[in-house]
Amino acid sequence: MLLKKIVEDSEEYEASDVSSLIKKIEKETVRSQILNGEPRIDGRDTETVRDINIELGLLERAHGSALFTRGETQAIVATTLGTERSSQIIDALEGEYKDKFMLHYNFPPYSVGETGFIGSPKRREIGHGKLARRSLEAVLPEMDKFPYAIRLVSEITESNGSSSMATVCGSSLSLMHAGIPIKSHVAGIAMGLVKEGGSIQSSYRYPWR
Repeated sequence: MLLKKIVEDSEEYEASDVSSLIKKIEKETVRSQILNGEPRIDGRDTETVRDINIELGLLERAHGSALFTRGETQAIVATTLGTERSSQIIDALEGEYKDKFMLHYNFPPYSVGETGFIGSPKRREIGHGKLARRSLEAVLPEMDKFPYAIRLVSEITESNGSSSMATVCGSSLSLMHAGIPIKSHVAGIAMGLVKEGGSIQSSYRYPWR
């Protein structure tokens, strides 16, 4: 409404010009508040993470499941187990091998309020899935101690932040809910850095085990 009124009242500027200017003012305001030590636009300081909520066992038919919500980002992760024969066959350049651990990350358009076609995984989904997978591989039990194929499916239901890190947290919880003897818990949180001239304000958030 504001954009429309400004354009109607002015014969000099187009809607795209006004929109760019509003975004510039918004960026400067948000950055200056952080650098001046003021609360962020949602009222949090730079050391406070968004509210976290966890629910386990939502999917009764899956071997394990977890719903992880951080602010307006949410992932529901399902864990299913199979025999070694259920492992994924990978036809790599070095030759064929079986992968007993699979993690699929799905980012449907509705999670960000868009209408779009849901088809084969896109580059973003593949990359985020690989990122989450790497954080979990190190804590998986050895094959001789847990001789089962493991498949994780992370469905992002809403996104306003790092959904890949929500997948890491939800996957760790789902694995534990399924009774898989992982070596330790895994969590991941995004980090940010705001720099303006000589002023720096950082919020350190590292994936940890």
